[in-house]
Amino acid sequence: VQLQASGGGLVQAGGSLRLSCAASGRTFSSYVMGWFRQAPGKEREFVAAISRTGGNTYYTDSVKGRFTISRDNVKNTVYLQMSILKPEDTALYYCAAGSSRTYPTLVARYDYWGQGTLVTVSS
Repeated sequence: VQLQASGGGLVQAGGSLRLSCAASGRTFSSYVMGWFRQAPGKEREFVAAISRTGGNTYYTDSVKGRFTISRDNVKNTVYLQMSILKPEDTALYYCAAGSSRTYPTLVARYDYWGQGTLVTVSS
């Protein structure tokens, strides 16, 4: 599976962005999809994940109520709608695909990673 993330950019605090991650291949619906982020000097951290059918979603506490993850298994794409953005959301955002259905918040559970898209939130 190859993943291509897009949609990052520069936005003012309080603004919104929608990230997209397009996947190649015919098996997209068999993968749990996740979004992670990495700020300069920090470790990569979990942001959100969505189950294979989209019936279950998971979020880190700091983005609950502001971010929404969704997927379109026909278009082989996963999205991250980000609202009420804060300067601390500034990071390189990665999408990932994993075949394991357990512990979707863990980096090690994902098998494939996109190249990252940069989100910068100015104060």
